[in-house]
Amino acid sequence: MSSVTIKEFYQDILGGSCPDIDQFLNENINSDIGHFNVFDISEIYRTSTSKTQMPYNRRTYYKISLISGQNRVEYADKTIEINDCAVLFASPKIPYNYTHLCNNQSGHFCVFTKDFLPSSKIGVDLDNLPVFSPQSDFIYQISTEQFHQFEAVFLKMHDEIKSDYHYKYDLLRNYVMELIHFGQKLKPVLPLENNKTAASRTTTLFIELLERQFPIENSSQLLQLRTPADYASILGVHVNHLNRVLKETTGKTTGEIIGSRIYQEARLLLQQTQWNVSEIAFILGFEEVAHFSNFFKKYGKQSPQHFRENTIV
Repeated sequence: MSSVTIKEFYQDILGGSCPDIDQFLNENINSDIGHFNVFDISEIYRTSTSKTQMPYNRRTYYKISLISGQNRVEYADKTIEINDCAVLFASPKIPYNYTHLCNNQSGHFCVFTKDFLPSSKIGVDLDNLPVFSPQSDFIYQISTEQFHQFEAVFLKMHDEIKSDYHYKYDLLRNYVMELIHFGQKLKPVLPLENNKTAASRTTTLFIELLERQFPIENSSQLLQLRTPADYASILGVHVNHLNRVLKETTGKTTGEIIGSRIYQEARLLLQQTQWNVSEIAFILGFEEVAHFSNFFKKYGKQSPQHFRENTIV
């Protein structure tokens, strides 16, 4: 699964209005303070050349969005529809798909890197804050009154980022933390789908991730995801949850599905390439040839070498 960088984010929302993205970032990113920016959603929606759907990707930045309008947010294990006002907290660890359901979009959002809010400044690691942890609900329904409370903070951000005040980024950090604390007091928006639909979505995303690694077409293409924990991390769910869902929907555990697919690819590589067994073992993520041989025997009841000798005419 690809990750959306801060540069790609600006290319998407600014398009032709900021032709030299590298220069823009060099001028707006300070290695000592990280990166921060704030946007008006209605203005971005009006000028952006991007589609109404944001693909299911990781981001390399954090984002807090104050939303007014109909939108759909899809995570690996749930789908949430926003019908009025809400606030969304997004972290680099949790991928999601975001779709506008109407043209009447307003609100604000800010983006920032982890360097902007280091633990030395706020006293805690960002990922340990409840709104950014993998167990977070991420989206919170808010009233019109609460919307205006959040908006007041965003408006201060807009004013401050344009100022020449020497300590403005200290103020902006405080405003971000104010949004975070507001969010941590709220109740989450409940998912739309039932457990069966959520399980189906998780299974589909898992299979897509698995199959995206194959076929292996050259010896430099190494298998990146091998363990249930690898997949759970990408999908933003607990490894036990992923295992339970796959067992319910496929009848097999996460490890069994991964192992079966790796074995299938191993057979093809032994049949169709001239790579030796140790090369194939390394490509498929086995540190020792003996481990690969034991793995292959578990599924095929014979060693990789015997399989190759018996199948190649």
